[in-house]
Formats: sequence, structure tokens, C-alpha cells
Amino acid sequence: MLSCQKEFFNLKPEVHYLNNAYRAPLLKSSEEAGIQSLIKQRNPFDLKPDDFFDGVLEVRMSFGKLVNCRPSEVAVMPSTSYGFTSVLNNIKAGKKKKAIVVKEEFPSGYFSMERWARENDAELQIVEPDPSAEQKGENWNQRIIDAVDENVAVVLISSIHWMSGVKFNLKAIGEKCQKVGAYFIVDGTQSVGAMPMDIKEFRIDALVCAGYKWLLGPYSIALAYIGDKFVNGIPLEESWMNRVNARNFSSLSDYASEYEPGAGRFNVGETSNFIMMPMLKASLEQLLEWKPERIQEYAKQLDLPLRTFIKEIGGEVEEDDFLAFHLISPKLPSYLDVGRLKQKLEENQVFLSARGNNLRISVNVFNTVDDIQKLIEVVKEKL
Repeated sequence: MLSCQKEFFNLKPEVHYLNNAYRAPLLKSSEEAGIQSLIKQRNPFDLKPDDFFDGVLEVRMSFGKLVNCRPSEVAVMPSTSYGFTSVLNNIKAGKKKKAIVVKEEFPSGYFSMERWARENDAELQIVEPDPSAEQKGENWNQRIIDAVDENVAVVLISSIHWMSGVKFNLKAIGEKCQKVGAYFIVDGTQSVGAMPMDIKEFRIDALVCAGYKWLLGPYSIALAYIGDKFVNGIPLEESWMNRVNARNFSSLSDYASEYEPGAGRFNVGETSNFIMMPMLKASLEQLLEWKPERIQEYAKQLDLPLRTFIKEIGGEVEEDDFLAFHLISPKLPSYLDVGRLKQKLEENQVFLSARGNNLRISVNVFNTVDDIQKLIEVVKEKL
């Protein structure tokens, strides 16, 4: 099993950071890559035309290995909302007049779908779990699958729920979407990098991931798998870098109408991003070395004592089959004031998120047994 990798980060030693789902700390290697890139730009005459493209290609190759797709199927974007809009603009409702999201989906996904439904005169169906069920995962997944019928044009869902930590059965949902002819769009922001993702097995048409969480990259950069259904799609912008003759700087005014084959047409302008791209490249290479399945197993073993403790004090934790172990959101007993508890945790240098009467704890390879024990210790003090 993977051991703790805290030495790869520059976290303050006295801090117990249990909030990777909010934002990941940068790897030392990513920091160094950004610094070296800044230094290199002191002398722009050293930049060659290929430098505008080769770093991007390496990132696309690494991300493709993470999600099981070809580099040509990967696009570079500034955000998930950019990615959702890029693909949704190329989906027409036709006779299908329904779209699906889940309750309390992350705002970028919800608003993208709300706009699509409004512009296509379609119904936006919000699927929620059984409000009376203590364990939400199984019935919520079944409700989603049941909702995907012949009238559904598109389903947009996160791989795991960003607030509750419920893991969605992407394979079963993807199979149902394929059966009824619905587009299947997935926000992988809260899972890709920390747990396995296979776009082919799950029959995903488009997968969009922000870079600054479980990909351990910088803010304002995202990566997307965009499948064959969008091979002739219209991108949001007409960047010169996305054309077939882009590497030949002397012929750029010989305006090529053909886009780069595959998902490259959807790349954001100025894709090269000479600071962030080397940083993301370093983080992806490290993730491929650690392997998402090993990171998931590490998280499972690390927060096991916490999950056991929460149950012992009368709280609720989702069943293992529907739990992403790197991001859990146990419901605390009602007699605990979550707001005051969070304040007390921060006074003890324990940082996490609170969502309603739930604590959201998101761990990664930089976390230690001491981090979990400190959290348990503070909760015990408040009991």
C-alpha cells in the first residue's frame, strides 16, 4: 500500500489540512516547475515555435492515461463551466425535452444545465435522494437510473457529490444513457486523480475536471475528455492555435479553416500558458506514479478510525459501496453544533469544510494518522 507522501509538499508541519476538496496544496515539483518557467521567460528569444505546443501535448498525454483516452481526445480549458458550455452548445434537444442534474449539484454544472434547458425549451429535472433515508447512496443512484428515459437528452452529474461525498454509479448511469440515446456529461473535479476513472467503461461523452483539486495543479486551468459525438462541434472561440497549420508560424496568415483533429478545437486560446502548464505537467506525472487506485486505498485506511468513531457517537456515515474514501461527509449527532465545532477545530489548526450538519473531510497522500487523531480528539472535547 502507498505510504504517506507528505515530504512531497510544503505544508506547514503544525497544520492538519483535511480540506483537499476545497483546494489542494501544490507539490514541491509543481512549484519548482512554475518558478523555472518564470525564469525561462526572462529571455523570450529562447522560445521556439514547438515550445508553444509540446508542453500542452505532454499534459494531454498524461491526462489521457489517467482517464483512459487518447491525447487527441483531451482539451485544455480555464474552468469546468467553460467545458460544460463547450459541449452543451453542441447538443440540441430535438424531440427529447428533458435534462437531468442531481440535487445540490455544484453551481457551475447546475447553471450550465439550467441555461441549456431554458434555451432548448426543455424541462430540467433535479433528482434527489429519499429525504427520509439515512443511507442515501443506493436509493439516490437508483432514482437517477430510473429517471433516465427516452425523453432525456442530456445528463450532467458529478462523479461524486461535492457536498455529501456520495459516489455515483457512473457505469450503470452511463449504460442507461447509452440505451436511451442521452448524452452523458460528468464533472470529475472531485474524483479524478484520487480514484480510478475510465471514460470508456463508463460510456462518458464528455468529462471535465478542474485542475486545482485532486489533480494537484494550479488554479484557473481545467482538462476535459471530449468524445466522438463532438468531433465536428463548434468551439467557443476561434483560436489560431487550434488550426492544422498552427506550428508553422510563417504561414499563419494562410488561414487554415481546418481545426486540429479531435478535441483540440475546444482548447482555450493561449493554451500554452507557460507558467501553469509546466506545473500541471509535474503534478500529473506524480499522480501517474502514485496511481489513483493506491491513493484511494490510502485514504480508505487513513480515515477508517474516523468513520468508526462517528458511528460510535451516534453519527451517520455512508455505506462503503457508495463512498469515495478521499472525500467523506459524515453527519454528526444533532447535539453537536457544527459551526462551533469547526471554529474549535481551526483553533487547533485542523482545517476542513462544514456543510449543514455534516463535516466534509477530504484527505490525500499528504495526510497522516496524526491528522485524523487530532480531529477525533477535538470532537471528543466538544461531546
